[in-house]
Parts: sequence; structure tokens; C-alpha cells
Amino acid sequence: MSYDRPERNRTNQLSQLGLGIGTIILLLMFAIVTPFVYWTAFRISVPTGHIAVLTKKTGKDLPNEEEIAPSDKYKGVQKDPLSEGRHFRNPWNWDWEVVPQVSIPQGKIGVRIRLYGDEPSYGDVVAWNSHEKGIVPEVLVPGRYPINAKVVDGTQPNKPVLTPRLRDNFVEIIEIHNPVTVPGGYVGVVTNLSGKLPKEPNEILSEKDHRGVEPIPLSPGTYPINPYVKRICLVDCRSQRFNLASDGDMGFPSKDGFWVTLDGVIEFRVKESEAPRVFVIYNEFDNDRDMPKVDDEIIKKIVLPNARSFCRLRGSDHSGREFISGTTRKQFQEDFQRQMREQCEQEGIEIVQALITQINPPQQIAAPVRQRQIAIEQRQQYSRELVQQESEKKLAVETQTNERKQNIVEAKKKVITVVTAAEQGQEVALIEASRRLAVAEFELQAAEDLAAAIMSRGEADAKVVEFGNQAEAAGWKKSVTAYGGSGDEFARGVMLKKLAPAFRGMMVNTADSPLMDIFRQFEAGAKATPLPVEPKK
Repeated sequence: MSYDRPERNRTNQLSQLGLGIGTIILLLMFAIVTPFVYWTAFRISVPTGHIAVLTKKTGKDLPNEEEIAPSDKYKGVQKDPLSEGRHFRNPWNWDWEVVPQVSIPQGKIGVRIRLYGDEPSYGDVVAWNSHEKGIVPEVLVPGRYPINAKVVDGTQPNKPVLTPRLRDNFVEIIEIHNPVTVPGGYVGVVTNLSGKLPKEPNEILSEKDHRGVEPIPLSPGTYPINPYVKRICLVDCRSQRFNLASDGDMGFPSKDGFWVTLDGVIEFRVKESEAPRVFVIYNEFDNDRDMPKVDDEIIKKIVLPNARSFCRLRGSDHSGREFISGTTRKQFQEDFQRQMREQCEQEGIEIVQALITQINPPQQIAAPVRQRQIAIEQRQQYSRELVQQESEKKLAVETQTNERKQNIVEAKKKVITVVTAAEQGQEVALIEASRRLAVAEFELQAAEDLAAAIMSRGEADAKVVEFGNQAEAAGWKKSVTAYGGSGDEFARGVMLKKLAPAFRGMMVNTADSPLMDIFRQFEAGAKATPLPVEPKK
């Protein structure tokens, strides 16, 4: 017994060791496989521009009145899809489908039709509240929306699907429609197909946002309007032309029993402010299937009846031959246009112009009356020609008289021009001669003044010379007196006085030198006569 116990213990240890290794291996495998399975089987990758529609496979059963699961505790399609990104769900409890988001292209609108929620109020198909099923009044403008919906083309009769889905797990239907475009020259008449009942059900127009036609139309432009909530009918407000002859029955009996037919053109247009009322009163139900042709109804119900009524009532007041003359035709035309404007103005129609282009009187009286009228016109024409000839005669006389007067005036103008030029030349010559005379007189006076000045200056100079000579003569006279009144002695003294200072030395060879003869002649009187004194000037 003692020998078997160690063997048993060793076996137990080996068994425990093997069990521990297997547990570790299982734990390692679980740690590796679990993240891989979670990443591959539980991951929901929603790319850009897509959503993931979730469907719960386990949970409570849906009530009979519900179409989608109100929360994640119920089976079925969930209301809110998964947005772009990475999400994780248990595939045992959840199923999902990645589908593109709803995209509304440019120039289109999307109308939502909610397939879940409470039933709308009685008589309504529009889901005015967010918890009601039906047509959503707000539209989707161009863009991308994460909505679980099937997109169909609402402009086609059979409404083909634009984004096919593998499953019918959508909770809304979005119809693509065109926005309403009111072109220039038109207005849009708004008819509310759903909304509050009008307060006055017997009125032609309803208040805004009440069922019926609104009183204010839409001006030209583009409007994203839900076609299940509002209907826009275009009314042409441009000028329309209607030819009375196209009806084929525009005639009336004259006062004398003849049948008179006429033709004319009526130009009219619907007033923009009155377009809703005109549309309700005169539009036919058949026109609502396509673009309403209200102008045809206006012609048949307003323009043509008023034109026919006026012609038959007023035309019977005149005889057949009166419609051939111009006076009756002109008055009939003016009354026709005025009456058409007054009558159609009350119906919201503006008559731009109503012209009667032709009146056809009865042929039985047309020829003689026409000949008579032609004769009257010819007589009036001849009278006018006579008056014209007389006027031409007077005009010719007046023309010749005017030409003669013009020639006389021109001659007088020339004479006046020549005389004026001569007078002006004479005046200029006189002015020039007067100027020259004044200059000559001035120069003469200046010459006389200059001569007087020269003479005065000459006399003064002569006086100065005379006085100088007298003074000098007095000096000489006095000097001569000093020499005893002998001029010769005075002359000799002056000469010696002039020569003496110039001599510094003198050397002569003989006493009979010619030079000595000069001094020898003054030798006798030189000793007794003093040297002359030069008079002072």
C-alpha cells in the first residue's frame, strides 16, 4: 500500500498539469479569436453618402397597428438608421442593410410620404404633425438626406423607382417632383388642396392657408411647393388678340332690316390682381388636367358676348346705308371701344384695344349708296381742289411779293453797307488826319521850344565869353599899364617870363650868335622894366 501512493500522486500531478495547459491554450485561442470575430461579424461599416437600416430579430412582437418598431425592444425595422461611420451590433439580435442616402438633384424637390405613425385627422391626407403618417407638407430641397426611404419619380404616371432596394425595409417614400416655375408674363393662382376649412364656404376666394383659391397670385419665379398641398395654375396675363371674324357670326340687323356683318380685332389681357377671381369664375374643370387655357374661356364668356351684344343693340339704331358713310362708322367704332372697356373692366379683363376693321353693309344698297358716296366725295374733292388752287394762287402772289420785298431789302442792305463803309472810312481818315495834325503841332511846339533853348544857351555862352574876354582884357590892360602903357614892353616881358624858366644853362660860342640877337633887342629896356605879371583870369 505504501508503495502505490507515490505513483498515484504523480499521476494526479500530471493530470492537473495537462488540464492547466489546455486551459491556457483555450484562453489564448479565445483571446485571439474573439476580437477577430467581433471585428468581422459585429462591425457595420457605413461609407460616405450611405446609411445602415437596422432590423431587430429578437424582442417583443409589434402591435397590429404599428408598421415599424417604436424602440429597439421590439422586432422589426427600426425608425432611425445608422449614419456614416463604424458601428457594432450583435448579428444574433440584429440585421442590417447599407443603402445610399436620399439625394435630391438640382432643380428638383422631394415630397416625403411617411409610412408610419398615427392616422391623420378625418378628411386629411397630409401629416401636419410629426407623429402622423401621410404626406409631409414640407418639401426637401436639393441636397443629401440620411432618410430610410424609397425614391420614386413623381413626374411619371407609373412612378418608377429611382433607387432600387433589395428589401422592403424603408419607412418613407420620397417622390421627386419639379418645382413650380411661373414664367414672365404669367401669374400663379394658388389653390390650397389641404388645410383649414374656409370660414365662408360660399365665397369665391378663400383666406390664405385655407382650402380653396387664395386671393393673391404668385409673381414670376420658381417655388418649391408640395403638389399634394398646393396646386399652382398658370394664368397668362400677356396681351391676347382675338379676331371677331373667326367666330363667323359677328353680325346684326340694321334699322331698315338689312343684315350687316363686321370684322375687328380685340386686344385684351387679364389683370394680375384679378387673375384668381377670373380663374375661379371662368375656368372649366377640363382645363385643370393640363395648363389652364383661361384666355379661351375669356373669349367665349366675356369678350365675344359683350362684343355681340353691343353690335346688335347699337347696330339696330342705324340704317344700312349709314354704315357706309364715314361719320357713323367712326362714331360706332369709338362707342364700341368705350363700351367694351367698361363692360370687361368689371370682370377683371383689361381691353387694350378694340378696333372694327371692316363693316360689310348689305349688297342690295351697297352699290348705289357707294356710288352716291363716291359722288359726294368727288364733289368734296373738287371743292377742295378749287380751294387748293385759290390757295396756290394766293401763295404764288404772296411768294412773288415776298421775293420783291426781299430784293428791295437786300438792295437797301447793300446801300446801307456801302454808305456805312464810306462813312466809317471818312471817319477813320479824319481821325488819322487829326492825329497827324496834333502830332505835327506838338512837334512844332517842341522845335520852337528847342530853338529857344538853343538861342538862350548861345546867348549865355556868348555872354560868358564876352565877360571872360572883358576880364582878360582888363587884366591885360592893367598889365600893360604896369609897363608904362607900352604893349611891346609887355609882350617882351611875357615872352621872357615864358622862356626864362625853361633855360637851365646856356652856352654860346660868339657874341654875335643869332640866339643872342633875341635877347639883345630887349637889353635896352630890360634893366628898367620889371617882369610882366600875367593877368588873372
